[in-house]
Amino acid sequence: MIAMVLKAKNTPFVLETVPDPVPGPGEAVARVLACGAGLTIHHTRVGRVAVNYPRIIGHEITGEIVALGQGATELKTGDAVTAYFYLTCGRCHWCRVNRETLCDDFGGYVGREVDGGYAEYIKLPAKNFIKLPPGLDWRKQPAEIGVICDAIATPVKVIRKARVTPNDAVVVFGAGGGLGVHMLMLARWARARKVIAVDVMASKFETCLKAGADATVDASDGRVAEQLMELTGGKGVDVAIDFVCTRGTLEAAFTALGKGGRLVALGGHGQPFQVQPAQLLRKEIEVLGSRYATRQEVLDSLDLVARGEFFPIVTEKVALEQAEAIHQRIEKGLITGRAAIVMS
Repeated sequence: MIAMVLKAKNTPFVLETVPDPVPGPGEAVARVLACGAGLTIHHTRVGRVAVNYPRIIGHEITGEIVALGQGATELKTGDAVTAYFYLTCGRCHWCRVNRETLCDDFGGYVGREVDGGYAEYIKLPAKNFIKLPPGLDWRKQPAEIGVICDAIATPVKVIRKARVTPNDAVVVFGAGGGLGVHMLMLARWARARKVIAVDVMASKFETCLKAGADATVDASDGRVAEQLMELTGGKGVDVAIDFVCTRGTLEAAFTALGKGGRLVALGGHGQPFQVQPAQLLRKEIEVLGSRYATRQEVLDSLDLVARGEFFPIVTEKVALEQAEAIHQRIEKGLITGRAAIVMS
């Protein structure tokens, strides 16, 4: 098969012909139609996370099962599938209570510990393939369907974790990115009273407004917390969601919270920041961490899209051979919404 292979830390992809994967016991192989290209896997491309090379990255797939190993009875050839990003044990306390992201025997990530979707075929434990529900046109729109398992599922979890209600003013930091745009969409879907987009690139604000933002804040101008207070009439925001997680964004988000405010941090490579304990106490502020989504949240996200509640935003689609070019644009923050690799 043809694959884009990473050979070493922070080096360009190499287009190679590699052996077709063969499923072992409990495994399955899918033909890849498309694979999302988000910031999470870009961290692997540039070497911000540990990887054993060579490695094929990517996990936001739309695929079709083509081969099954012994014991992979929950799937059949021809099934349309996406992938669950985390390699979990399925046996520990956290897996059994449907909080797989806290798995005690966590095995790593698709596209890091095992080869991912930047290839014609992908082999995974059968349990990591999630069947697509009826109503998703996965053949005609494989790029959009593939990103649901991350770009939609992650915000679905945040909406629930932060308990977003129609009474809430919600601000999203990094709102123009692949997760941020969909977070705006989900906040609007949750009927938030006001949705505010914060980003350093004003060129992304038109998409943010179309995705559901009521107002935008250009972080490159500074005074982010002050602008958020002005937009909320001095009361502050109820929920601040930070996909950037620098010290500056986290402290601005915390400062802008009103009474009972919730700050959700999702930046996996963020910086330490300071909070004022007196503000935590007086305002009863909550600081929350959130990572990826559970399998059930992925399933729920697929069903929500299948029912027409919303639809993913993929603004750039390229062939496998152009993976390096699209990742250069991701590194510079030039992608609005999600990008995707689409197989010919």
